[in-house]
Formats: sequence, structure tokens, C-alpha cells
Amino acid sequence: MFFLDDFIAKNVTKRDTSMFLPDLESHSGELTKGIRGKSVLVIGGAGSIGSSFIKALLPFAPGALVVVDTNENALTELTRDLRSSAVLRLPEEYIPYPMDYASPSFEKMLRARGGFDLVANFSAHKHVRSEKDVYSAEAMLRNNVLNARKLLDLLTEYPPEEYFCVSTDKAANPVNLMGASKRLMEDLIFAYSDLFPVKTARFANVAFSNGSLPAGFLARLEKIQPLSAPSDIWRYFVSPEESGQICLMACILGQNREIFFPKLSEAQMMTFDGIARALLQDRGYEVLECASDEEAIQRCEDLKKGSRKYPVHFSASDTTGEKKAEEFYTAEETTDLTRFDSLGVITGKEIPDAERLKQLFADFESAFEKGEDKESIVRLLEGYLPSFAHKETGKNLDGKM
Repeated sequence: MFFLDDFIAKNVTKRDTSMFLPDLESHSGELTKGIRGKSVLVIGGAGSIGSSFIKALLPFAPGALVVVDTNENALTELTRDLRSSAVLRLPEEYIPYPMDYASPSFEKMLRARGGFDLVANFSAHKHVRSEKDVYSAEAMLRNNVLNARKLLDLLTEYPPEEYFCVSTDKAANPVNLMGASKRLMEDLIFAYSDLFPVKTARFANVAFSNGSLPAGFLARLEKIQPLSAPSDIWRYFVSPEESGQICLMACILGQNREIFFPKLSEAQMMTFDGIARALLQDRGYEVLECASDEEAIQRCEDLKKGSRKYPVHFSASDTTGEKKAEEFYTAEETTDLTRFDSLGVITGKEIPDAERLKQLFADFESAFEKGEDKESIVRLLEGYLPSFAHKETGKNLDGKM
């Protein structure tokens, strides 16, 4: 029988227990004080990281939990999962809402409750592929930044004790619009840091998270379809459990305007084709390397006849916005590597120029209204973020298997 958590521990993170367990144990008193009895709002809570955050939160006994997500089916499954757990206990007041956090219904709900003690926002476009054209870029910027500003404006009327919003390692020296949007999101939340405490976290790929390439491997196996992956892209990985824990610790233990990241060394990076090879071996297959997507698709017919040679197509990356390897912080950022055993913290971030941000957002809206192209959006971001070096190849991941 295949157990995904065991596979991740053995073949991806190569850790039997969470790397954050020592810090969780040594700071359990602070976490309990910051969470017990508090009202908590989790936006995007049915996703991979949001749901892991909730599971990390519940042992500290929040008083009320409201979860908002546009994915109604995922929200239903989250509720079933939590209520079926032998170790997790939901507070008496638990309300999952299938709604958009930028909608009038959300605003009415938040106003009726008078706000929340803790607010964690996981709603985001997370894929590099979300920049195939100006329309996909607009949708991503609205979700990651413009709608987030609307939320923050609303929270100024009901200031939370803590506000957390998840970032990404792709925000450090970004080369794609997704990473740039997350770096911009960091500035956005910091612009509100004089009104309530804000924190964020940049961390590695979450192994087998919803929509990720490794999760796609499982779907391809189920459908008897070939596996495809880049062979030259190195990434840091954390387990789903670890992703929720780092967000929880950043939210509760972090100081205002701090960015948390996991202490992972380059030696702990993995390639996606390496994960695919390990997965096939674990499932009893021999890797059959093919020269093209088309050949790999054709060779899948042999699987239906009982072959144990699984067709794959691994190749060098040639799509827009891909870095060979990610990083958690830049040379210009100040880091504290001594406060926690397993976590580093970017400190000393200043409050950004609110007027400059306001002008950038106005420029975005103008560009969208005029129907300008993706290159215009890239130029706007490059003008605001000196570290943004967009990598355009003319090819998008949606054009590959």
C-alpha cells in the first residue's frame, strides 16, 4: 500500500519528523498564549498550505475558526477531514464559507463579526504558468495584490492582533511575474504595518501540494499517462505538515514586518525528475526514458498490456520564468539565523512608500483598462522592483505535457 507522507519523508524531504518540531516544542507556551481562545480567519484555507496551517493551529485551541475559500468542494473535503481526525479537535464555533474574499458577502460577514483576532491569507495564484498573456497576468495580480489591498483596507477598520500572508522563495530576485507579484505583496502588507502587525514567510515547494508537478505524477499514474519533468531545475522542498508549521510560527512568533524562511542547505535540493524516478521505483516500475512527449504517450499503450516499464520524458527547461535554483533572501536583506533552530528570519524591513505603491496600482488598473500587453505589465513591475529580471523565452508551461 502506498502512503504519500511516508514517501515524502523517505524520498523528498528525507526527514522522519518535521524539521520545525524543536522550535514548536520550545515555543509552545508562546504559541498557546497567542492562539488559545482567539478568533481566527483563514482565507484560502482549503488549499494545501492553508489546510496545513489549520492543522498546525488546532492543537493550540483557538476559540473560533472561520475558513473562507472559493473552492466549495475542497472546503467540504477539508471539513470532512478535520471532523474525521482522531487527534484534531475543532472549536465549537467552526464555519467554512465558500466565498471570494474580495466579494460583498465576505465584507458583510467580517463586519457582522467585528473582525478577527488572527487573520491568515493563503489565497494566491502560485503557478509560474500564470503569465501566459496579459489576461492571466491581470488575474494573478488582482488576486495576489489588488484584492489583497482591498482586504487590508477593510482590516484597518477591524485591526487584527496578527496578520499573516504567505509569500514564496520566488520573491527573492524574481524572474517571473508570479514571484514579482509576491514580492510586491510583501511591500503591500508592510505598508499597513503601522496599523497592525504583519508577517510573511518565503519557503520551499510543498511536496505534492495541489496542482504541483509531483501531485501531477500521481494523477498521471492513476490515468496511465506518461510522466514529464524538467531535468535541470533544482528546488527546496518541505512536507505539507511543515508548510503549515512555518506559517503558524511566522504568524505568532514573528515580529512586525519580518519574513520567515526554513534553514535548508543547497545539498537538500532535489530535481523534479529525481522525484519522478523515486516514485516510479516505489510503485514497482522501471523508468523508460523517451525522446519526446509524443513517444512517451504512445508507449503508454504497453502499460495497458502489462508492461512494468513506465514511459517518461525528462528534458531541460525552456519555459518562461524558470530559475535553475531558488533562494530565500537577497544579498541586500538582513537575516537573523540564531533566533530559531530551523528558521531564519529576514529583519529590518522598512515601511514602503505608500504613495509609490498607490501609483503603481493605478498604473496597473490603467494598463488593464487600456488592454495593454503583458510586456507593459512586466515594465511596470521592473520599474518598481529593481531586482526583477524577467526571464522570457516565448514558451509557457501550458504548452508542455
